[in-house]
Amino acid sequence: MILNINSIKKAADLISLADNFLIIVGAGMGVDSGLPDFRGNKGFWKVHPNFKSEKLSFSDLANPHWFFDNPKRAWGFYGHRHQLYSKTFPHEGFNILKTWCDLKQENSFIYTSNVDGHFQKAGFPQKIIYECHGSINYFQCNLNCSEDIWHNPDLSLEIDENNLLAKDPLPNCKNCGAIARPNILMFDDYNWIEERALNQRNFYKKWLDTIEPESTVIIEIGAGVSGCSARNETKRNRKMSNIIRINPTDAKGNDKTVSIKMNELDTLLAINKELLALRK
Repeated sequence: MILNINSIKKAADLISLADNFLIIVGAGMGVDSGLPDFRGNKGFWKVHPNFKSEKLSFSDLANPHWFFDNPKRAWGFYGHRHQLYSKTFPHEGFNILKTWCDLKQENSFIYTSNVDGHFQKAGFPQKIIYECHGSINYFQCNLNCSEDIWHNPDLSLEIDENNLLAKDPLPNCKNCGAIARPNILMFDDYNWIEERALNQRNFYKKWLDTIEPESTVIIEIGAGVSGCSARNETKRNRKMSNIIRINPTDAKGNDKTVSIKMNELDTLLAINKELLALRK
C-alpha cells in the first residue's frame, strides 16, 4: 500500500475544521467487511462462476421478473445476499465515521446506495440514513397487493449455494400470501414500493436545507464511476466545495477534491491517526 501522506493530511484538516459531513457511500465500502465485489461481470462470475456459462450477469439476476418467472432463483439470489449481509459485520471504518460524526455539534447525514443495512448495524441512527436503493432487511408484496413494507432482518431460507436456488417454503406476503420480495430497487423495476425510501429522502432534503455548504465536507467512499448513484450524488452537491474522495481505482476529482487512491478502510484508519495527532 502506498500511503498518500499529503492527501491524508489535507483530508484530516478538512474533517477537523468541518461542522458536519455528508457521507456518500457506494459498494466499495463493504469490501473490507468481507463482502464480495460484484462490480462488473468479472467480479460476479468470480464469486458465482456457474452463471458465466448461462451468461447471466449480476444485473440480469437483480431483476424483478425472476420473482414471477422463477421465484426459487429470485430468492436464491436475494436470500443468499440477505444471509451474507446478516452474518457480516461492518469493518472498523464504520466506527471511525461514527466517531467523527459524534464529535461534531451539527448533525451529519449518510447517503448510501448499499442495501446491506450496515450503517444501522454500526450504530448510526436511522433518521440520518438515506438508502436510495432500499434495504434487503425490508420486504414487500411482489404483486403490490398493498403499500405495506415490513422489517424482516431474520430470514430462514435453505439455499443451494452452487446454483443459487432457494427451497420451499419461500417468503410470502403477510397480507395476501403471494410471493414476497425485498424492498429493493432492482433493474427494470416498476413494482418497487418506494415509500420508505421517500421518507428517508424527505429527511435528507430537510437536512440539506439546514446546513452551511461551506462548512460541510463530503466524504465519498467506494463509489464507482459509471452510472453510480453515489458518485452522481456527489456531483449534485457541488455547492459543497470540500470533497474527500476515497477509492482504490477511481479517485480522480476536480481541483477542489482531495483524491485518495487507496483502500477504503486503510484510508479511514490513516486519516483517523492523523486526526488524533492533531488533537494532541
